[in-house]
Parts: sequence; structure tokens; C-alpha cells
Amino acid sequence: MARRIRSNLRCTCLLALLLPLQALAYNQDRVATDEAGNPLRIEGSVVVVEPDIELTEITAGGMHEPRREWSETARRLFPVSVGRLLEAGGQDRKPDFEIRDDLPPRSRLGQVIRLNEAVAMSIAVYTRRGSYLATKDRRLDWTLGPGVQELRDATGADYALFTYIRDSYASEGRTAMRVLGFLAGAAMGSVVDIGGGQQVGVATLVDLRTGKVVWFNLMSNQTGDLRDAEGAAKSARQMLTGLPL
Repeated sequence: MARRIRSNLRCTCLLALLLPLQALAYNQDRVATDEAGNPLRIEGSVVVVEPDIELTEITAGGMHEPRREWSETARRLFPVSVGRLLEAGGQDRKPDFEIRDDLPPRSRLGQVIRLNEAVAMSIAVYTRRGSYLATKDRRLDWTLGPGVQELRDATGADYALFTYIRDSYASEGRTAMRVLGFLAGAAMGSVVDIGGGQQVGVATLVDLRTGKVVWFNLMSNQTGDLRDAEGAAKSARQMLTGLPL
């Protein structure tokens, strides 16, 4: 599993996106449209790019401590669940694409992967309700450019599915602190919640023939769990909400 071209900044950005969102489950999925305004549909094969997933444990003091074993389990289970959903939808798939550990970040393929991350985060920030670029409406109108041909050559696929997920889980100490907070708040006639675990993800589907982002989803969940097959399947279903199969 490659991690060299990834940065801790991604986790910070993803979590920051969720601060205004209080719903237990939230999706903001968008599908690009053609010139007539009709939603695009997938026409061709799809490759699932190795997902960028990190799971952390929240300490009593609120620190996020990465848990390698949890993350490795999630990186194994989540793509399997995604693959099953694609197959159930009758989608033609190419073998999953794993990012090499020794892939130079400045190589053409490395640049494509980094560019998609930047574009995905930009879409998440600037197409949210009340916060989008003045030069764009809320249509999904973003592209990675012709450089995506590099990934198409490497995979043989027509589309690439990228996923970024950060998931956190409250430790026993954190859970105890939350309970104490509730009790203290109740005694004072107010609700106090210091917060627990939270799952947030961003996904994009990119047409490798044109570079166009044809689908996007921003997902948040306060009840998801990627550490077992059932939880991974549930998260995959939510993460792929609105995928134009």
C-alpha cells in the first residue's frame, strides 16, 4: 500500500469540511451533465484506484492517534465492497490499481493522482451550499486535463474511481469524557457534547478519455465503521451514492 505521495494535510482538510455538518448521515453527490443538460452515464470500464484511507482513535484529550492495523484492515475491506457494488450494477471493471510504494510524486502518473486529490478537495469546498466559486455555478464542471491518459495507459480503463476517507473512533477514555459532559450539562440544564468519532469521505469518478470529473460525492457519517466487512459494505454503499451506473 502506497503512502509516500499522501500527506497528513488531507485528513485535516477532510475533517474541516465536516465541522458545519451535524447530521448522522450526509451525502452531497453530483453528476456531470451533457450539453443538453442530461446526467451523464458510465459508458465503458472502471478501475478502482487504491483508496486513501486512514483510521484514528480519539484520546480522552481529543487527539487523533493513527491506528495502523485499523487502517490496513479498512484498505483491504473497502475496495472489496466497492467492487461488489460495481459488479451488482453490471459495471465492466478492470483490476484494481495499486499505487506503487516507489512511485515518484513528480512522475506523470504521480502528478495525475495528486492533481485528482487537489481537484476533489476543491469540489468539496467550493460546491457546498453557500460556498462555491463565483466563476462556477453548482454544476459539476471540473477536469483533470489530458494528463489522465497516463492512468488510462496503465490500467486500460475508461474511468477511474478515486476515494479518500478519514474515520475516527472514540477511545474508552473519550467515551467516558462524553458521558461526564452530558451529565454535567444535564445538571446545568444544557447539553454538552465534546464529540466522538466521525467518518468523512470524498470520491470522484474521472473519465480517463477526457479528464472530466463525471461524478462526485462528499459523505459524512457518525455511525460508520470500516473495521469489519459489514461496516465496510455499509460505508461503500453510502460513498457510492448517486454513482451513474
